[in-house]
Amino acid sequence: MTSDTSRGDRPPALADALASGTVVLDGGMSNQLASAGHDLSDELWSARLLAERPEAITEAHLAYYEAGADVAITASYQATFEGFARRGISRDRAADLLRLSVGSAREAARRARAKGVTRPLWVAASAGPYGAMLADGSEYRGRYGLSVAELERFHRPRLEVLAAAAPDVLALETVPDSDEARALLRAVRGLGVPVWLSYSVAGDRTRAGQPLEEAFAVAADADEIIAVGVNCCAPEDVDGAVATAARVTGRPVVVYPNSGEVWDAQARAWNGRPTFTATQVTGWRRGGARLIGGCCRVGPGAIARIRESLTAGG
Repeated sequence: MTSDTSRGDRPPALADALASGTVVLDGGMSNQLASAGHDLSDELWSARLLAERPEAITEAHLAYYEAGADVAITASYQATFEGFARRGISRDRAADLLRLSVGSAREAARRARAKGVTRPLWVAASAGPYGAMLADGSEYRGRYGLSVAELERFHRPRLEVLAAAAPDVLALETVPDSDEARALLRAVRGLGVPVWLSYSVAGDRTRAGQPLEEAFAVAADADEIIAVGVNCCAPEDVDGAVATAARVTGRPVVVYPNSGEVWDAQARAWNGRPTFTATQVTGWRRGGARLIGGCCRVGPGAIARIRESLTAGG
């Protein structure tokens, strides 16, 4: 697999693109892999396939690029040194897999261009919260009992590896707690890669219960930040979050909510019906959203409709 990181084959800076227009993100990695028949019932979730079926990861990214996504978010959300160690994977091998997550997305971009996609294609290296490593649902609660300094020490090593793999941006995503956001923003200092920060929210608060105005203020003055917003939330929570993020930070806003269905952890199944429609995105853009896509249960078909809706709206 080629890493596709030569400067001559790289798109312009993502921050420049946000200054002049709207960029379409991909959708959920896990639902795309599951629809292809892969079993994700594992603490490593989609990150397990980096070790066992990396081609499946590349194919999933390619499906989103072909559907109209401009940005592929890597399969490293749940990829950590600690999580891999529990599976007997050495630290050196874990670092290889983190780098591979970026290389897989670059390879998908190369294949998309070979198939005729001519628009710029970016790669966002995903860094999920501490709770994702625990695989016990605490990523939707925060408040782990760790200090900001302890969380910074957890995040920094894998962020260093991901940054060295030369993604276009680091996606600090599904962050449930403003304390963890502070730790992440400290951990990315000096890495030389721009970042976006997106919280997981419920209503007008983070999952840990902090008001969004306070949570977004954490990122207002961080030099590395190119966008702030929300992901892995109900579509109904996006409008208020977009308005607050834009007002508090003055930065472009990133939004990629779930389908609107609800995960039943006991039954390990999704319930309800989707409430996320492509027509919602034009309102989010009017409010300041410049990176727009989907998270859990949002597939390539929905991403194609999002692109159509944004294109039709100018």
